[in-house]
Amino acid sequence: MEGKKVLITDTILRDAHQSHAATRMRFDDMEPVLPLLDEIGYYSLEAWGGATFDSCLRFLNEDPWDRLRNLKKYLKKTPIQMLLRGQNLLGYRHYADDVVESFIDKSIENGVGVIRVFDALNDPRNLETSIKAIKKYGAGGKCVCEATISYTTSPVHTTEYFVNLAKQLENMGADNICIKDMANLLLPFTAYDVVSKLKKALKPQTKVHLHTHNTSGTGDMINLMAIQAGVDIVDCALSPLGNGTSNPATEPLVATLKDTPYDTGIDIQKLLPAVKHFNKVAERLEKEGVLNPKVRKVDINTLLYQVPGGMLSNLMNQLKQAGKEEKLADCLAEVPKVRKDCGYPPLVTPSSQIVGTQAVWNVLLGRYKTITAQYKDLILGKYGAVPGKVDKEVIKMCTKDGEDIITCRPADLLHDEMKELTEKVKSDGFYKKPEDVLSYALFPEVATNYFKWRAANETGVDKDMAANPDKVYPV
Repeated sequence: MEGKKVLITDTILRDAHQSHAATRMRFDDMEPVLPLLDEIGYYSLEAWGGATFDSCLRFLNEDPWDRLRNLKKYLKKTPIQMLLRGQNLLGYRHYADDVVESFIDKSIENGVGVIRVFDALNDPRNLETSIKAIKKYGAGGKCVCEATISYTTSPVHTTEYFVNLAKQLENMGADNICIKDMANLLLPFTAYDVVSKLKKALKPQTKVHLHTHNTSGTGDMINLMAIQAGVDIVDCALSPLGNGTSNPATEPLVATLKDTPYDTGIDIQKLLPAVKHFNKVAERLEKEGVLNPKVRKVDINTLLYQVPGGMLSNLMNQLKQAGKEEKLADCLAEVPKVRKDCGYPPLVTPSSQIVGTQAVWNVLLGRYKTITAQYKDLILGKYGAVPGKVDKEVIKMCTKDGEDIITCRPADLLHDEMKELTEKVKSDGFYKKPEDVLSYALFPEVATNYFKWRAANETGVDKDMAANPDKVYPV
């Protein structure tokens, strides 16, 4: 049996608790085992980016930049990996190029060693600035640029499409190509086909990194088939927060590959103390009600409706708020229709929320009787180019007030923001470091509330604010 050593990225510090527990793991939950994790021999530890930035500020009263620096103090051997949404950074809109460049500069300066950058629509134009900045500030081996294919299935998303996209990203400067199967739609034999063809098409030095989940129960099989096809790196999560809507568990894969040509080189005995520790963390998160045991179960609806776990939760919450929980099946059936109408975007943040919310409105109010502002912006090209053709009737509805569909890179319409943002944070009296400006840029209201809480906690002036960190204070 031919093969090569398989590298593992463990997501226990980011995607695992984002998928299972709404990103509520605190740095205090991580700190005791960071030295141990650093010695295991992972390719990287995904520990920052994604929803962690928002969650730190909004729910945990942690400065995400402090968390990154503290992680770096312990993780001296293992690169810290982050997830970045291209021109969206870690927020929910496109930011000006100077904000993107500054954010990446500070991320690398504070300790990030691998940046996985993706665009929800797979529009390479939305990755241009990020890739250039990663190559600029990560030069000399300081940071790996891992450009990403957001995997999905549709009539336009063929293996040839993904191979061509990967080659384009490689030519733009990517060191690694990641297949991001965020909804667990990539089936095992398809994984073998895609990985095989990517390895043939890309340069020998370009690593192929597979990211999948185990929502529909196929994750372990996907990883194993990809490994046999020559994949270089796979994502796993330690079992206390692995499987289900999270990534396939780490320990079973390490055991499976031991004494084979694919042996990870990881000693499973070194994993056990970390597993024991995170079992306790998971128990606490479950008691606090942020970890629902249901997320650990197999849900075949993912394959039937192409709805990622996080998107499914959002649909259920929206229906619950409307008092229409019995309409869930109708909404799940509507999602593929809405997705087709808008050109088959992959269902990942923010497109998953946009398509899901429109599907809910279609079911509750009638098809396209109300069109959300975000769905309209998607049709008008403000998020980038969608992969397929948009339904003509939907275009008519979204352009009836005279709006034009843009064909340029959306960020070309934005002016520089950093100077104005810096002046704003300083004039409000919140500026302590340059990173504060970036926190404000991404989440103005949330960051402002955090800054107020931080000042109250440090000075002791506003005891009510310091003692009630969950309270939202008007900006």
